[in-house]
Amino acid sequence: MGTLTETKSSIERFDIMKEHFEDAYDRQGASEELLEPKVYIVEEGDSLYEIAIEHNVPLDSLKEWNNLTDHTIHPKEELLVSNDQLANFTEPALAEGEMIVTATAYTAYCYGCSGTTAYGIDLRANPEEKVIAVDPSIIPLGTKVWVEGYGEAIAGDTGGAIKGKRIDVFIPSYDHAIEWGVKEIKLKIID
Repeated sequence: MGTLTETKSSIERFDIMKEHFEDAYDRQGASEELLEPKVYIVEEGDSLYEIAIEHNVPLDSLKEWNNLTDHTIHPKEELLVSNDQLANFTEPALAEGEMIVTATAYTAYCYGCSGTTAYGIDLRANPEEKVIAVDPSIIPLGTKVWVEGYGEAIAGDTGGAIKGKRIDVFIPSYDHAIEWGVKEIKLKIID
């Protein structure tokens, strides 16, 4: 059984999450059922980063909703996570060539990676390159893009989990790639 302090903390986290959903409700005209956040129970071996990806939630939001100052979580801990139905909201009005995408990050040294992209860019030899992995049916390989929070890049890679409006931004450092987390950001096609 939880202590009064744990219960108070859970209530405070719920209030933060509810406020987030109410703001979204006001902006999007969503149904009342979206105001109920979901709780995820941390399991052995989970990471905050993986939970954020699984629930399609920006890592920073997950940390804020749960009053976390770092990425440390423990088995059986309850985390407030976004309601899946929030993904059904309509996108804000965007200019031609713009879209909202879910962005994660990768390095050239991931397990099974050669370091050479689908477009032929050797990221290990050229760690300064700005490259994103895309679904080529949405953004063709070779397309120049601008990515919010990342800058100009080339759509130069693909990935097994990169489907639809999901991208991976190349970041040379593993630690910085993890810090990137999961973000909902604007992408603009340049050329």
